[in-house]
Amino acid sequence: MNSQDIGGPFVKSSYSGGGSANECVEVARTASGGHAVRDSKNRDGGIQFYRAGEWVAFVAGVKAGEL
Repeated sequence: MNSQDIGGPFVKSSYSGGGSANECVEVARTASGGHAVRDSKNRDGGIQFYRAGEWVAFVAGVKAGEL
């Protein structure tokens, strides 16, 4: 199993604002338990991959206002 194998569909973030919001991300789980993130406006522009522990640290940093 590769940490970059997408294991589910991409879902738009509930914090993207909906409607005509221009800052949207989509998140999908990976087969190894991590997460993949992409820009919903540029789905072919690349994907960032996070292992499970990295995802927890990333979310904690966002919630703490560090990022």
